[in-house]
Amino acid sequence: MNRTAEKVLSIIAVIMTAIGIIFGFFGMAILYMAKNDPAFVLETDPSLTQADIDMMIPVFDLLGGFMWFIIIAMIISVVLNIVGIVNIWKNKNAKLAGIMFIIAGVLGGILSLPSILLYVAAILCFTKKPPLQDDLQYADRSYDSDGMRPL
Repeated sequence: MNRTAEKVLSIIAVIMTAIGIIFGFFGMAILYMAKNDPAFVLETDPSLTQADIDMMIPVFDLLGGFMWFIIIAMIISVVLNIVGIVNIWKNKNAKLAGIMFIIAGVLGGILSLPSILLYVAAILCFTKKPPLQDDLQYADRSYDSDGMRPL
């Protein structure tokens, strides 16, 4: 069965999620620099005092923990998405691939664009059925000897 739409949607979602992971690592690097180097924060706003910077450190810690959670969830999303793509590519189990796409969509961000693409691919996996075999292929050919067949 041709599942080109599911393949394309899930590959686009993998690429977009991988780009999100890369941006997440860049954000973590900037957050790490802001947390460990007070001069970095003072360059952005010179009116801040040392007490203001000390007050922002717990916020940076909380934000860093949340960003690590998001990055790990997105990495798991990419892995599940790739497992779904492999199942679709080899025509193994479309329902399993649909379940993987839904879980990957939830972990990748409930309403982000890659997640919406994965939800659409999952719906296609669940609803697209193989075409029915034509009954004329299996018709009784015993009447073809004289060119006539019964009504």
